[in-house]
Amino acid sequence: MDQILKQLGELVLGSVPTMILFIALVVAYGVLVRRPLDKVLAERTARTTGAVEQAKGAIAAAEAETSVYEDKLRAAKQAIFQSREQKLKQWNADRDAALAQVRQATQEQIKAAKQEIEQSSAAARVQIEGLSAALTAQILKAVLPAGVTVSEVTQ
Repeated sequence: MDQILKQLGELVLGSVPTMILFIALVVAYGVLVRRPLDKVLAERTARTTGAVEQAKGAIAAAEAETSVYEDKLRAAKQAIFQSREQKLKQWNADRDAALAQVRQATQEQIKAAKQEIEQSSAAARVQIEGLSAALTAQILKAVLPAGVTVSEVTQ
């Protein structure tokens, strides 16, 4: 067993330079490769996260601008519709006023025509009454015998 321990001691003693070299290699890996790699990865993560945050900010700003644009568009449409409604109301009012004027003028023409007809009919009545007396006298002359006068019959 002594021999085994001796061989084991020689093995451990022979492996010490390998262990030192391995530890030096691990430290060198940590200093030369691991730290710069961690630094680059951290920077990359920061840039990626920053870019994502910037993109989210840009999206939020675009959505806000879109909302403002939609509000302005909605207000412009509302103004156009109100203007259109006002114009339609004005046109309707103008049309109604023109129709009222035409109705008034027509009523006046009708009134004047009625007066003219009444005057014409009154003149015709007077003329007819005048002619009816003369016609009656002529009829009586024609119907009565020659010796009887119209004044004797009317009495």
